[in-house]
Amino acid sequence: MQYYTDYHHHSNHSFDSKADMEEICRKAIANGVQEICFTEHFSVNPNAPTYGHMVWDKYLSDINRCRNTFKGKLKIKLGIELCEPHQMMDSYHKELSPIPFDFILGSVHNLGGTTLRKYMNAHPDRDIYEDYFLELKKMVTKADMDIIAHFDLMKRYAFSTKGLYDFTKHKDLIAEILTIAINREIGLEINTSGLRTSLGLSMPYDDILRLYKDLGGQLLTIGSDSHHAETAGAGFKDGIELAKACGFTHIYTYDLRQHTAVKIV
Repeated sequence: MQYYTDYHHHSNHSFDSKADMEEICRKAIANGVQEICFTEHFSVNPNAPTYGHMVWDKYLSDINRCRNTFKGKLKIKLGIELCEPHQMMDSYHKELSPIPFDFILGSVHNLGGTTLRKYMNAHPDRDIYEDYFLELKKMVTKADMDIIAHFDLMKRYAFSTKGLYDFTKHKDLIAEILTIAINREIGLEINTSGLRTSLGLSMPYDDILRLYKDLGGQLLTIGSDSHHAETAGAGFKDGIELAKACGFTHIYTYDLRQHTAVKIV
């Protein structure tokens, strides 16, 4: 039997979610999830939308309360999703070093000091995908993180007006990013949130996953990127099938930032 995990979920500890952590856990169990990792948005940049929302004592208290409440029914891991963790690295280290995280996602949500959508709209003549991947390369080169969140997130904002990026055009840059990640033991997630939208594609989609596998990449997690209790674990089966189709035999879980392989069956 497949072990079901969701390694990307937000609660009301993120600025863009109102979901209660206990309710998320109940729904995760009902949806067949056996292990969940909460990965709340966090930034030390005062200009980022998520800045100032996190209250660490409350977050850690809620994690521990849910661990006690759902003991034996659901494994609950302490995670975080860092916005541009390659920037202001000293501030990130000072803020995060006392906290016993199981798992750290790194993501690029902002370019040029503003959100991806606003950056795209302000620069209509630029190759928006190239700019995004170049910033992603900076993050993967420098940041302390375990997994790259939603590798090609820019398509969420650009797809409706600019279409999907040309994989062949950006393949060399993407390969550079993936090679750096592999050398630093940073993995990829299959983010299933795009499957629940008109985009209809995971992030990343199969071309990037196959390239990652061909380059020797192994570390792979699956996350719903849900901001609602009802969709805890959403798309996990699709993510597993995509991983299998791209040649992967395992997904991974994390405990105090040490990874463990889970066989795909």
